[in-house]
Parts: sequence; C-alpha cells; structure tokens
Amino acid sequence: MRFTGLRLGIIIAALLGAAAIAQEPGPSPRNLDEGRINSDPLKGLIINRTVTVMGWDFYSNFTQVWQALYPDSQDTMTVIERPTAQFGSEIWINALGQTVFHTFLSPARSRAKDQSREVVQAVRENIDIINAQRKFIQNADLGPEEM
Repeated sequence: MRFTGLRLGIIIAALLGAAAIAQEPGPSPRNLDEGRINSDPLKGLIINRTVTVMGWDFYSNFTQVWQALYPDSQDTMTVIERPTAQFGSEIWINALGQTVFHTFLSPARSRAKDQSREVVQAVRENIDIINAQRKFIQNADLGPEEM
C-alpha cells in the first residue's frame, strides 16, 4: 500500500495527537516510596468463620465488645468455630499467626454474651504477651511469625 504525503501527514498527526493526550498532566502519580513497608490496609479486621447461630452470636458479641474497648486496635483476628454434638461448639481465635484463645461454648445461647466479654480480656492479654515476646526475644534463625 502506498501512502501519499497527505495520508502520511494525517497518520503522523493522529499518532502525535494520541501521544499528547496520553501525556496530558493529570493527578500526580502516587509515590510508592511514601508508604511504610509494614503498612497493611486490612489491619484491625475480625474475620468470621463461624457456622452456627450460636457461633454467630458469640462472634457478633465478641466484636461489639472488642470494638467498644479497643476502637483503634490494629490486631487482625479470625474467629473459627467447629460445632460438635457432644460439647456444643469449639471456638478458636487466631491472631498474629497463633491461636490466642480456645474454648468450648455451651449449647445455651444465653451464655454467649457473657462468655464473649470474658474472652475479650483473655485475647487482649494473650496478644500483649505475644507482642512483648516478639520485642524482647531476638533469634536470627526465626522470623517474627515463628516466635
């Protein structure tokens, strides 16, 4: 295919115009060096992995009490439930890569609110202990999540 001077000029002008549009000043790109390497936008989540109504009651009461007592908490936790026929429900709370609390919930749903208040204090204490151990125990062979 043969291009005449006029066609070639139109093609070049179109390409230059597209390049100019692409390079128009807009909002400045965010500097990736601004953020901290440890900044995690998902800190402070309490993830629900319960499967029964009783587990949901425990989870919702636990999160309400936790957020009331520690509104600025950056601890990410997972509440895990395994229902059992013999013992009610088995509950784990994991944080910092470890199980910070483990218990069995009685089948009486009315106790879920009282139990969740007691669990909040125990979880907070265990998280504080783990954080203190990570600060004071340094081992070149182990990473922070392995302590």
